[in-house]
Amino acid sequence: MDRAVSGGAADSSVSRRSYRHFLAIPTRWMDNDSYGHVNNVTYYSYFDTAVNAHLIAAGGLDLGTSREVGVVVETMCRFHQSLSFPEVVDAGLRVTRIGHSSVRYEIGLFRECDDTPAANGYFVHVWVDRETQRPVRVPAAVRDALVPLLTGDAQ
Repeated sequence: MDRAVSGGAADSSVSRRSYRHFLAIPTRWMDNDSYGHVNNVTYYSYFDTAVNAHLIAAGGLDLGTSREVGVVVETMCRFHQSLSFPEVVDAGLRVTRIGHSSVRYEIGLFRECDDTPAANGYFVHVWVDRETQRPVRVPAAVRDALVPLLTGDAQ
């Protein structure tokens, strides 16, 4: 079944309760474009912020020294409503797959107190050795931090 119909990452009917973890991200004046709303590229920055803030806080990731790092190999965002400064965005995070060396995250961006996402999508990390850039197992501490975010209602 098509993900846009079945309730997957590209579906605006996916609600706030579908996500396991949230991070409040204040928009900044510079996030707005000339049309008066958050520029589309900034939504990807919010995705990245939600995932990496969780990996740092719960998984012990040290961006400067961790031997293993996640490299984004695939990403997608579907826009449903405009966001604009000075809103605070609630970034919902869930994990739909943890493989040997990869993780698929799904992110929903919500206005405060809104149950319908302004945007949602996903990205995939492949974990690599920082020096060799060769795939490695998802680090144990990272895996432990992501297991509670696994959801069975997404593909």
